[in-house]
Amino acid sequence: MLIIEVTNSRDVIRQRIGRLGERLIGRVVDAEAQVEKALIQELETAFKEFGIEARIVSVQGPQLVGREQLELPIQVREERDIRLSEP
Repeated sequence: MLIIEVTNSRDVIRQRIGRLGERLIGRVVDAEAQVEKALIQELETAFKEFGIEARIVSVQGPQLVGREQLELPIQVREERDIRLSEP
């Protein structure tokens, strides 16, 4: 299982939407959710190309605490099952 923590979501959104949009971060734009959504789309494409089936879940709440602990109060934001063949 992989856990990927995006640590610069706000910076990525700032680069994409510019100075004017920077004021909207945290008010209208959820930087973390937007970056995760784009990342999930890229992962889905790459996984399909490699023949990987996976379940990707974007959640809000977990926090990495140092290198040895993960706190897990979660709220699912988005979920996607990647299948190579349609049932």
